[in-house]
Amino acid sequence: MAQVRDVVFVEGVRTPFGKASKKGIYAETRADDLVVNVFRELLRRNPSLPPERIDDVAVAATTQTGDQGLTIGRSAALLSGLPKSVPGYSVDRMCAGAMTAVTSLSSPIMAGMYDIALAGGVEHMGRHPMGEGVDPNPRFLAEKLVDPEALLMGKTAENLHDRFPHLTKERADAYAVASQDKTAKAYSNGKIQPMLVPTATRHAEQGYGLATVDEPPRPGTTLEDLAGLKTPFRPHGRVTAGNAAGLNDGATAAILAAEDVADELGLSKRMRLVSFAFAGVEPEVMGIGPVPSTEKALARAGLSISDIGLFEVNEAFAIQVLAFLDHFGIADDDDRVNQYGGAIAVGHPLASSGIRLMTYLASQFEEHPEVRYGLTTMCIGLGMGGTVIWENPHYGKEG
Repeated sequence: MAQVRDVVFVEGVRTPFGKASKKGIYAETRADDLVVNVFRELLRRNPSLPPERIDDVAVAATTQTGDQGLTIGRSAALLSGLPKSVPGYSVDRMCAGAMTAVTSLSSPIMAGMYDIALAGGVEHMGRHPMGEGVDPNPRFLAEKLVDPEALLMGKTAENLHDRFPHLTKERADAYAVASQDKTAKAYSNGKIQPMLVPTATRHAEQGYGLATVDEPPRPGTTLEDLAGLKTPFRPHGRVTAGNAAGLNDGATAAILAAEDVADELGLSKRMRLVSFAFAGVEPEVMGIGPVPSTEKALARAGLSISDIGLFEVNEAFAIQVLAFLDHFGIADDDDRVNQYGGAIAVGHPLASSGIRLMTYLASQFEEHPEVRYGLTTMCIGLGMGGTVIWENPHYGKEG
């Protein structure tokens, strides 16, 4: 008989994130090869995991075409050398793709249908710009189902500034500078490097190379640097390239397991899943989505925001993070939030980012055994938010 079991996050890894451009580190690297690289590294790091014990593979991509198509979960599993008996599928929930891969695979593990699964996410925005090939139904606009600005994420961020005028551009810029500073500090202290999988690159002019660090960060960024940047989404607006995540390429992956199976195989237990929730909001203020999804996830767990000791909030836009913090009465510079910096500095390859948040949180849990609960949360295009609450298995084990 199936019974409810605890789900643990065994390990997460990612490629270094690149800039989505013809000169970016992954300009001539296939998206599916990025996924293969992180899958193989997970298996290399966990030799006690028999590959045939993996019950399913889910890989997310927002633009599911070309080298991000062909049911990428299954194709990446085959390309990674997993046994042909291991199935796979693809996921699309825009920015929360990898997050959804984790929650979708965790549910059958919880129910006793699966023991172990691989979740992943990839986005090669250099090869596949956001919105490539889409054909929005004309009813969206003809019947005024959404505001026209809902289809352009930068404009939804400007709309958030309109809704919360006290969350000024100056506050957004200050938050962005802090993200760059925290990322530089995390690199300096060796916090990020263990999560990264060195990834081969190829460029017609520069030849072959090896990506070992993220390409997007701009250490040393100042408020003065950001003050004069253009506001591309609105004349005299507040959203700039400096206080928003860039366009990026990269892949992430994680192993999930039932806790008893992790114990059986001697796998690490870096986080324990507590609850998760997704919620919808008005598409034209997409960035407020993490607020209701977090409220739902907290209610389902029987927790309050004061129980959360560490936050990993995806930084699609600084204003979106500030709106979340403001709602819950958390200071802009609260040291529980994004301790290693975030997407404004390292990048946001859309569907891959959810597992990056989880990997950061897992590392912070090890550093903070005094913290019992943490959460990962993000806004999602077309008006949604997603939140996953995790428990620290190291809680109370100081010394």
